[in-house]
Amino acid sequence: MAETRTLTPPDADLSPGELLPMGRRFRIVLVLGLLTALGPLTIDMYLPSLPTITGDLHTTAAAVQLTLTGTLVGLAFGQLLVGPLSDAVGRRVPLLAGIAVHVLASVLCVIAPNLALLGTLRVLQGLGAAAAAVVAMAIVRDLFDGFAAARLFSRLMLVVGVAPILAPTIGGLVLSWTSWRGVFVVLTLIGIGIMTAAAVVLPETLPVAKRRNGGVLGTVRDYGRLLTDRVYVGLTLVAGLAMAALFAYVSGSSYVFQDGYGMSEQQFALVFAGGAIGLIGATQLNVRLLRRWTPQQIMSAALLAGLAFGLVLLILAATGIGGLVGILIPLWLVLAMVGFAMPNAPALALSRHGEAAGTAAALLGAVQFGVGALAAPLVGVLGVGAVAMAVVVFGGMLSATLVCFLVVRPHRLPVTEGQPAVAVAH
Repeated sequence: MAETRTLTPPDADLSPGELLPMGRRFRIVLVLGLLTALGPLTIDMYLPSLPTITGDLHTTAAAVQLTLTGTLVGLAFGQLLVGPLSDAVGRRVPLLAGIAVHVLASVLCVIAPNLALLGTLRVLQGLGAAAAAVVAMAIVRDLFDGFAAARLFSRLMLVVGVAPILAPTIGGLVLSWTSWRGVFVVLTLIGIGIMTAAAVVLPETLPVAKRRNGGVLGTVRDYGRLLTDRVYVGLTLVAGLAMAALFAYVSGSSYVFQDGYGMSEQQFALVFAGGAIGLIGATQLNVRLLRRWTPQQIMSAALLAGLAFGLVLLILAATGIGGLVGILIPLWLVLAMVGFAMPNAPALALSRHGEAAGTAAALLGAVQFGVGALAAPLVGVLGVGAVAMAVVVFGGMLSATLVCFLVVRPHRLPVTEGQPAVAVAH
């Protein structure tokens, strides 16, 4: 604690979030966590029902996986729209409107008669969840800088880890007493609860004086400026490719473990929880590691380790050595390394463009979920088995590592204000 205090700037230099009373800051962070959870809950809660939907709607596994892709596409494009809008009109209105769209789409999913309509509504669900995701990130950037932002991103990644644990478990419980349509009833209620909490607790964090009103041309200029920043683009790709490895696991795991290894829906939920625990543990350990090392150092080490574990996963999946355990252990280790990389890459990327936090967060989120949207059906195209999942997981980690060291060049990044001074010596 003494080391942390010596690194804390004077009150005049504290970020707005650090000046808030502790109780109010806690409530805001709690609601930001709920907003962050909406996307993972939307994605993961119906995973145990994918095989059931395949049979009920008389379609194929690859076709059902496209409904997951639709959600990710909605999350990607929704952030591109909502991010600049939140920079122009403030955070609250786009946030609440987006969650309302999510709630409406969830209601309609309950009565969807066929896969085509279900897939379309899943895109709308993604669009709505995108508002929660991008505005939460923008609010973090409005309120916190540097080291404080990296720590909060790690805390929010705890939610991203907990949500996948709870979501398939809740989905499995719902399926034990009703059909897959009941999952969307639960998502409707969750959306209403999160929208209410956001309306009551979250203040407007973007003052009128700081809003960007350049219209469409201004938005294009902002995106153009972001795309000319090599380091920002590289960090965004690192986050997206790490997300691809995660979503390869998300989209393929139910088929691998339920169809391939004969697990029940409840057993699958427990196995899925094991991977999420690794993700959670890494994100929270990241907060402690940030006291000694910079985000770029942690990110680099995590990607190299994740690449090694991904290669082990691919070899064991291809040879069958170790059976189920031979799949689970390296897979969980890869997810843990993703847990180290994912908070640090966005924190570093957003620290470069605080003047357009919403737009920067939007592009970052769009790339993350857009690349994830490509990874999800790729697993199905390759065969929906353990090898197919391992190939895409390893490919995501390999690509993220190459981009990190060839494009971002983390060893050349300066130590920014608010990062631990001890890291300079490493």
